[in-house]
Amino acid sequence: MIKEVIVVEGRDDTVAIKRAVEADTIETGGSAINEMTLRKIALAQDRRGIIIFTDPDHAGERIRKIVAQRVPGCKHAFLREADATRGDDIGVENASPEAIREALSRVRSEMIGEEGLIDWEDLIEAGLIVHPEASSRRRFMGELLGIGYCNGKQFHKRLAIFKISREEFASALAQLEDKGANKG
Repeated sequence: MIKEVIVVEGRDDTVAIKRAVEADTIETGGSAINEMTLRKIALAQDRRGIIIFTDPDHAGERIRKIVAQRVPGCKHAFLREADATRGDDIGVENASPEAIREALSRVRSEMIGEEGLIDWEDLIEAGLIVHPEASSRRRFMGELLGIGYCNGKQFHKRLAIFKISREEFASALAQLEDKGANKG
């Protein structure tokens, strides 16, 4: 049984989570998350802790951001887009129990109010911003680091929030570079 309550978008996500692990969920009802739901999430955070586990798409990121802003100290689980996609549909409900367990095994906790270890120049040097392939490089790095895919500014913020060390960053970057070298 997972101690924390898992915040998901809808009923199908709850079904997928319960197929994979024993856990309680709170459903946001999609991106139109209301005040009552936010109060339930805050109460769950106070009593048991929460893990935000939304779809790896724009709407899921919007919900993640709303909840994290209203309820400090959240934990986050990120599902790889490839693991959440069936046809044209992207969502937690499409993921296998193994992919869900893997994402939950890599939960990240927010660390609020501290300076990040990786600076903007590091991102430029790594080709994660202002680079022709920056988007695909961030996607790969986000999957390796377990922080999900996002734009450059949000990626930088997540590196700080989740206290990604220089060692973790360098290791993931080496894997990215190795993948690129083995392509050709």
